[in-house]
Amino acid sequence: MHDPNGLLIHEIYASIQGESSFVGWPCTFVRLSRCNLRCRWCDTPQAFEGGERRSLEDVLSEALAHETPLVEVTGGEPLLQAATLPLLRALCDAGRTVLLETSGERDISAVDPRVHRIVDFKAPGSGECERNRWSNVQRLTRRDEVKLVLADRADYEWARRVIAEHGLAQRAGAVLLSCVWGELEPAQLIAWMLEDRLPARFQLQAHKYIWGGDAAGV
Repeated sequence: MHDPNGLLIHEIYASIQGESSFVGWPCTFVRLSRCNLRCRWCDTPQAFEGGERRSLEDVLSEALAHETPLVEVTGGEPLLQAATLPLLRALCDAGRTVLLETSGERDISAVDPRVHRIVDFKAPGSGECERNRWSNVQRLTRRDEVKLVLADRADYEWARRVIAEHGLAQRAGAVLLSCVWGELEPAQLIAWMLEDRLPARFQLQAHKYIWGGDAAGV
């Protein structure tokens, strides 16, 4: 197995999937360290730096040992590390359903086509909107999902515009709208979506409602 430098790992743990169309399923999370963005509302700043350098074989072995059919590779930003691509392939080869959560800033074209790519395009409220790589839209398939995290009405209007302009509902398997925790009330976002008949799916971050907004490793 190709492993030039291994992987910087923040944590590996089993929980339930709290987001996406796979919400509620038991899932093993492989959280990589390092991120090149600094979203204002980021809920995992502990993964910005540091991490333990581990071999690809070691990471794969621990991820599979939890014996969940679903595995998500997340971060940080997992596509900053070259060995993420062979890890994703190996997880698919092992028969797992594999999710990759990545920002809209990284090129997703080299990701194994068996992976469900969850692409988190950044709204203006994040402070990182100008970093979005819109060429990724052309690479989306119905296997993939787009995630838009919104802080206020301005973010919602931005989301409404990009869904229409980029045809996101036709390109991706799901367009997922989330509220920034503690800033936008879910009922308000739902009301806007219903008023506009928006072709998108509302989602809560289930893990935060179960374990609390600041909980880690769940």
